[in-house]
Amino acid sequence: MEHRFYSKSKNKQNQIQLFIALGALTVIMILCYLSWATGIYLIGLFTFPMVLTIIAPFFDVPSLKENGKLTYHSNLFLSEKPTSGVIKIHGGTLFDYVFVIDNNMSGRQRTNYIIHQYLEGILDLIDRYDEFKEKDLKIRGTSYIINERTGRRIGFNTIETDNIQKIILIFNYFNVMLTYCIAKGTLSFPNLNQTRTFETSLSRLVAHREHINDLNKKFKKISTRSFMK
Repeated sequence: MEHRFYSKSKNKQNQIQLFIALGALTVIMILCYLSWATGIYLIGLFTFPMVLTIIAPFFDVPSLKENGKLTYHSNLFLSEKPTSGVIKIHGGTLFDYVFVIDNNMSGRQRTNYIIHQYLEGILDLIDRYDEFKEKDLKIRGTSYIINERTGRRIGFNTIETDNIQKIILIFNYFNVMLTYCIAKGTLSFPNLNQTRTFETSLSRLVAHREHINDLNKKFKKISTRSFMK
């Protein structure tokens, strides 16, 4: 399954982004007019940041990828450049879920595919940074898809999500909700209290490489079999 945005020409990508920007601007203008017409000014104050957080990844992610600040290790697994000995990882964004997940997939198929992409991405991350394992880089990320048991099986420890990350999640709730809905294949409201922050070291991931590879083969087989039905 390909990333349908990056498989398009640069001109087509720009057209898609322009369409998204114009659509968002139209929604903001309509709701701001309703806010003015009804005298309920909270509508306008609420609409602008909500729409902005939803469309932001459709512009930020391609730009950061192009500038080399974000690396795709699989369709739904990204990492930032190492900073202060820490590599921050991301299990895809709303932008990625929109352009990767097939609308015909069931909820179970989506979950299996997402986990497969996470595992595929972790293996690629290990290969890319294997030469730095002596430096014991830290790997850290937040997820509402992977549970604590699965994280532990592939070498991650669960740590407390810091307050700044919690504030970011709350501010981006509608973005997170839409991503969660696509991941589940149905209208769902994520419980941010169940969001987990995982951390490990590169050397520990290397030690778990064989087990991660076995799990990846398992989920790849399940995903392939599901698509063929």
